[in-house]
Amino acid sequence: MQDLVIYNTLHRKKELFQPIAAPNVGMYVCGPTVYGDPHLGHARPAITFDILFRYLKHIGYKVRYVRNITDVGHLEHDSDEGDDKIEKKARLEQLEPMEIAQHYTNRYHDAMRSLNVLPPSIEPHATGHIIEQEELVKQILANGYAYESNGSIYFDVETYDKDHHYGVLSGRNITDMINNSRELAGVGEKRNQIDFALWKRAMPEHIMRWPSPWSDGFPGWHCECTAMGRKYLGDHFDIHGGGMDLIFPHHECEIAQAVASQGDEMVKYWMHNNMITINGQKMGKSLGNFITLEQFFTGEHDTLTQAYSPMTIRFFILSAHYRGTVDFSNEALQAAEKGYERLMNGIEDLARIQTAAASDENTKKFVAGFRQKCYDAMNDDLMTPAVISTLFEACHLVNILIDHKAQISADDLKELTEAMQLFAFDILGLQNERGANNDAREEAYGKVVDMVLDLRAKAKAEKNWTVSDQIRDALAEAGFQVKDTKDGVTWKLDR
Repeated sequence: MQDLVIYNTLHRKKELFQPIAAPNVGMYVCGPTVYGDPHLGHARPAITFDILFRYLKHIGYKVRYVRNITDVGHLEHDSDEGDDKIEKKARLEQLEPMEIAQHYTNRYHDAMRSLNVLPPSIEPHATGHIIEQEELVKQILANGYAYESNGSIYFDVETYDKDHHYGVLSGRNITDMINNSRELAGVGEKRNQIDFALWKRAMPEHIMRWPSPWSDGFPGWHCECTAMGRKYLGDHFDIHGGGMDLIFPHHECEIAQAVASQGDEMVKYWMHNNMITINGQKMGKSLGNFITLEQFFTGEHDTLTQAYSPMTIRFFILSAHYRGTVDFSNEALQAAEKGYERLMNGIEDLARIQTAAASDENTKKFVAGFRQKCYDAMNDDLMTPAVISTLFEACHLVNILIDHKAQISADDLKELTEAMQLFAFDILGLQNERGANNDAREEAYGKVVDMVLDLRAKAKAEKNWTVSDQIRDALAEAGFQVKDTKDGVTWKLDR
């Protein structure tokens, strides 16, 4: 089993991954709030933790991967006031809130399938776990870290901080938070502006409500992950993940809820992916740069110069380390498209290589170290850009071998093929998007190109160099790469 090192946000350093109950791994990732079409910001955490899920399983762990669906309690502006995001959408479209939630859950699943994101082991919904969230609130109340106010229950941050440390994940100081909150006008039902809702009493116009010992209402947004993580992964589990925007307040509140209810922290490793920006700005509807995944796939957005396939999007995201920022631009996605095509061409071209009795020294050395070099990159905090770079080195070798500038044995070719396919498809989760229809099209291309090349060969035999060069140049202009080798003429479609 490989020694995987991951960056633990809680301790702000890389740590050797050591599961609580090896070889079993419990992994919880915050999923979407389902009130709108999935966008590029949804793709990055989904792909990041899909890579982790794939790799943990590959290196021998049995993984229970829980990814939640938020379908209640997430209020506008991520605060304790305002409209529920799903209810607001339901009113605008004159639908039941659960119709909105189901519709956008389906849309999210469709997008994830397109991106080849594996489904989680369990996908719980907040609305399906109201009882568990109420029990969590009761425990926190009983331990003295919450209070009731007008039928709502709030977490008492100041009392909690006297016994523990509120701000351990984000590095925030409670004194600074309290001083900043005093600049706000009033605290409403709360004792302190920094307190957060565990249960909210529903106003008369609020549609989504459940009975509780305190009021007819709904759980606070932060409760669901603590309650569902505990239900499916136990009081202590290995990994909790999500985007960096969730570190505060969401994940900070989760830690406080866990400690306040059970006395210690639930999660051993916290992992967070960085944000995606668009031309240097944070993606947002208010800025007019909000692009859904479907718009990327169809090209139907004013800022897009073309459509981008799901695998181009996946390759684009994996080309940067998950903790680094990714800035979208058409130029960046076009570069990702070329990189993806280069990798797919390299893997396809493996079948065209002619083997020799033995590999030359450089080829043998590269193949012998290729697989481990990819493992070393993955084991270093999922360094996917380094894996892609190593795969490109392999593609370069493939081109050299096709041009007969190096030699490879059958055993080494088998190892190179298996390793390239393993890391490109099984671990990075890329797919060859060309499909059966494209295979048929390329077969037709092949027949036409072969016929044209026969005409070129005839022209060369007659020493009609002008016609020969015209045919070669016309094929190049059409996207076909023609090479004259000592064994004859080779060609490929330069996509």
